[in-house]
Amino acid sequence: MKEKMTGREVLLNVLQGKPADRLPVMSVCQYATYELMDAAGAAWPEAHRDAQLMAALSGAGASILGLDAVRAPYCQTVEAEAFGAVVKEGGKTHIPSIARHPYTFDDCPSCPADFLTRGRIPTVLEAVRIMKAQLGEHTAVMGGIGGPFSIANSLVGITPFLKAMFKKPETIIPLLEAGYEAALTLGEAFIAAGADIIVVEDMMASLDMISPKNFRTMAAPYEKRLIEKLSVPVILHICGKLDKVMPDIAATGAAAISVESAVDIPAVRTMFAAEGITTPIAGDINPSGVLLSGTPDEVRAAVRNAVSRGVSIISPGCAVAPGTPLANLRAMVEEGRRVSQA
Repeated sequence: MKEKMTGREVLLNVLQGKPADRLPVMSVCQYATYELMDAAGAAWPEAHRDAQLMAALSGAGASILGLDAVRAPYCQTVEAEAFGAVVKEGGKTHIPSIARHPYTFDDCPSCPADFLTRGRIPTVLEAVRIMKAQLGEHTAVMGGIGGPFSIANSLVGITPFLKAMFKKPETIIPLLEAGYEAALTLGEAFIAAGADIIVVEDMMASLDMISPKNFRTMAAPYEKRLIEKLSVPVILHICGKLDKVMPDIAATGAAAISVESAVDIPAVRTMFAAEGITTPIAGDINPSGVLLSGTPDEVRAAVRNAVSRGVSIISPGCAVAPGTPLANLRAMVEEGRRVSQA
């Protein structure tokens, strides 16, 4: 009898366009929940700044939930903190947030030479090393970084950044360059620490925030530069209804695109087929309406629907809410493996 592929093999094969014996089941974005914290014996806020606890909580995604991939960190403030942002801790109930941005438009930001030694970066790198040693034979290990556009936003604040983008777009270029350098530096460090995959979360590049034109001129070029430099597969996650720019996202070279349920996946698949695009789509299990608030049976139905809509990787469409029941996440994993067997 042919030996079944490991979760790591399944996911990497799909990202590399190779055959797999089923669809991967994972969470592209953060998946720590209160019940998972209790089961793992590792919780926020301590798990944000202790590598052993971070590895225990993140690793529980595989050992307790059965996900095919694990990841760190849990939030999008790691890079900004390393630039000097003041971060507000969220306690056990919330992820950290930026209390004070590190720059204004009067400054000339650049990625610090000692970037990898600052803030929580040593912690998240060590957590990846631990997970790779403990789980890496069977489970894919992922490092999560912000996209250049999103990091650039975090350096001065969303409102000032977006105003400048519309009124004086040349003034945001130094911020985008700094965001790119930070993302590349951290991405390469994750790979050196053992990450099989890099997840780029460029949430602020959503069409909920910017126009398709601005995405194509201000966000996509930096995503493409970043992805071309990273030596492992990259999953690019952007929130919102992305239908108008999905071919542009595919053109960045991402190994997969992670989307929310707002995206019309069947229509995008038709568009991709017409243009010869084969990029896998990850998603699109609704993290709030189904995973947080639904029942296990409703989760199973959502998984079947996602597969019928054309996802190649079964995943929540965005970050998992901490209050999400473990039973619902387990139902996602179990149904995903059952319904997608080759």
